[in-house]
Amino acid sequence: MTALRFTKDHEWVRQEGDVAVIGITDYAQSQLGDVVYVELPEIGRVVEQGKEAAVVESAKAASEVYAPVSGEVVAVNEAIAADPAQVNADAMGGGWFVKIRLSDPGQLDALLDEAAYRAFVAEQG
Repeated sequence: MTALRFTKDHEWVRQEGDVAVIGITDYAQSQLGDVVYVELPEIGRVVEQGKEAAVVESAKAASEVYAPVSGEVVAVNEAIAADPAQVNADAMGGGWFVKIRLSDPGQLDALLDEAAYRAFVAEQG
């Protein structure tokens, strides 16, 4: 199984070769509540680590989805654009947002592993 990495902004990233699959964590979707709208970037857009890559809106709030890594958007999940509730149903799987061709795979090393992310979430209360 490919290791997941996490950000303190509650995004996850899974490396698949030279591509990173990115979404929001179960914790993030549970804090948002029912997701009602997802705005995805255009394919071909270059995103920078730590900058906005997508937007997710729930009944409670709108929130940016930040790119955990830099690279070019090579795919977007049209299924969640059509049915945003999939983010709530399977945030860590079928509810992914974008796929980015990594410009610097080394950026993954600076992200949290699963144990560190769990500890971070526990500290949030």
